[in-house]
Order: sequence, then C-alpha cells, then structure tokens
Amino acid sequence: MKAAVAGAILAVLSAGPASASRFSSCIDTLKAAAMRAGVSRTVADRALDGTRPIEKVTRLSQSQPEFETPIWDYMGFLVDEERVREGRAMMRRYDRILREAERRYGVNRYIIAAVWGVETDYGQEPGEIFLPHALATLACQGGRRAGFWRGELIAALQLVQRGDVRLDRLYGSWAGAFGQTQFIPSTYKRLAVDFDGDGRRDLIGSVADALGSTANFLRDAGWKPGESWMIEVKVPAGYRGPTGRGRKASLTTWGKRGVVRADGKRLSGGARAGLLLPAGPNGPGFLVFRNFDAIYSYNLAESYALAISHLADRLAGYPALRTSWPTDDPGLSRAQRLHLQKLLIANGYDIGEADGKVGPMTRAGIAEAEKDRGMTPTGRPGRKIYRALGGE
Repeated sequence: MKAAVAGAILAVLSAGPASASRFSSCIDTLKAAAMRAGVSRTVADRALDGTRPIEKVTRLSQSQPEFETPIWDYMGFLVDEERVREGRAMMRRYDRILREAERRYGVNRYIIAAVWGVETDYGQEPGEIFLPHALATLACQGGRRAGFWRGELIAALQLVQRGDVRLDRLYGSWAGAFGQTQFIPSTYKRLAVDFDGDGRRDLIGSVADALGSTANFLRDAGWKPGESWMIEVKVPAGYRGPTGRGRKASLTTWGKRGVVRADGKRLSGGARAGLLLPAGPNGPGFLVFRNFDAIYSYNLAESYALAISHLADRLAGYPALRTSWPTDDPGLSRAQRLHLQKLLIANGYDIGEADGKVGPMTRAGIAEAEKDRGMTPTGRPGRKIYRALGGE
C-alpha cells in the first residue's frame, strides 16, 4: 500500500477516537450534501449509516493494472480463448439487441460486446463492493480527487432516489463503476438509456439497457460509423519514427515509413492513424484510428483500449496476434491462472482459495515458490513458474 493516501485510511482504521470522529463527521457532511442535491434523508441514511473505511478500496486505488501490469500479462488474461468463446456465444444469444444498438447508435456490435466482456465477463463479474461505502471511503480520505468522489457518491444516491437503481443492488468496483458494462454514477446519469423500453434505465439487470447505453457512450465519445479502430502492424528493424495516438498520419505515409500489416501486406490509403508499440519495436505494433480514441475514453488507458479492440477482432473471427510479445516468460490465461493457484496449494503454499484472481496472497505464494526453485522472486503469474510447478 502506498503511503500518502493509504495512510490516511489506515490511520482511521487503527488510530484512536479522534480519527474515527473525523471520518464520522465526513459521513455526516456527505449526507447533508446528498440531501441538498435532492436525495431524501431515508436514502442517505440507508446508504451511509454504519459506513467504515474500506482498506481494500484504498489499496486498489493506489494500484491500477492498466498502468502497472506487463502488457503481455494484461492482454493474456483479458483476451483469452475462454473469453472469446463465451463472447461469441453471448453475441448469438443477444444478436437482436446488439444489432439494434449498432443500427441506432452506429457503433460496431463487436466493440459493444468486447466492452461487456472485458468489463464484467459478460455480466458474470459486476463487482462486489457496496458503492456508497466505497465512494465515501475515497471522498473522506481527502486529496485532490475528494470532490470527484463526493460527486460520484451523490450521483449514485440520486440514481437510487429516482428509481433507476435499487440501493441493495448498488455493488460494483472500488472506483464506483457498476452494472454490466461498468458505468460510474455521473456517466450513468448522463448517458444511460432505457433500451428495453420498460421505463427504467437499468444497467444492472437489463442486458439491453447495458449494451444500448454502452453504444450511446461510444457515440458520444466520437465513434464514427463504418470506420476501423485498429490494425496490427510490424515496423522495420530498429524503427525510431513517430509513435503515439496523437501523432496520426495517413496509411500511405505509414507505408512509406516502412510499416506493414502484420501479415506483410502494404499499407495505403488516406485514413489517419497513430502508431502504438506497447512492448517496443520488437513486439506487436498497432495503427489506431479515431474510433480507438473513443474506446480509450471508456477507461483512459491505452492497454485497456488495445484489449477491447483485439477482443472485438477475435469475436469477429480474426486470428490472435500474429507477432509474439518480446518476452521469454509470457502471461497466463484465466484458466492457467486458476490452475497455477491450484498447483501452488498442492505444493504447500498458503494462498487461500483458488479463484483465478491474482491478489496479494497469490503473489506472495508465487514469490515464495520462485525463491524455493532458485528463480528471481517476482510474484508474477508467468509461464516459467507455471511450468516449474507442473503446468503445461
């Protein structure tokens, strides 16, 4: 746990009555602010009475996988064969809804489905943290974003007040995102739509509302119907030319710089794209268009937008990446991560329950297993330790 912000919550958890009193005072202030914004006292009390700081929320707020996880690990568990297979099945099941969302908002249905898959594994993992308590924890810990978290808390309670969301179903991520495609409350208020026509904007229980709202979000973010989002490419050996989403040039220009499609075909045309090399010039390269920028706005991380884009391609029937990641220790799929945990337990490492989620206990167990086998202890769920423990 990182010091400054995490310490503030840990102080409340472990220090004396003065710290607890400050947190309680902050909760009272939040209730008053919510009521001034039109939330009833009943809803405010039900949501915030008994709130205690959540250590997990603070810890997770200091470590986001989009920015700290090696790209081959991040892509490995977000775009694995299981998610592709399940996604294709869900697209068949909800074909009518997806096609109607594509028709109404102009957003490619494979992208809509990919957001759904990455965010909650097609609705299977929407999050388990009670949002009012999570957002209160973040708002009361202070810091430059306290006002943002306070606003999200009030927006969440306003959604309850107007009947869009039931308070007892208001569970999601540490950062306040919830529903099948993980909208934060202010975005929910602004862009959620009643796509199934039942009079409520229910992104938790209605697949139609969730997928329609996701399409509406992307359209609002600048999605251009009929345009591409990403092309996998290769760059010349020793490439030192321009990179970055913001440094866009025509496909013809990229072709003149020696960039080719991943299958070796030449690039040409006037469509403008930026070049991303997330693992350097020896790994997969990607030309990304303005529709990629719309996807990026969903989570403000290029690795996230790459995962969405590649999963959409896989759902549409395109192959896995043609260029391997430049590492001798690739990442693991979700099935392999679960198997790794079972192998750790079978070898006597106490990591708790095997659930496929790599948290602090699993990382500690991996590091211990690595050390016992003469490997550099990293705590990372990679192919080397997986095979060393008996994985295939």
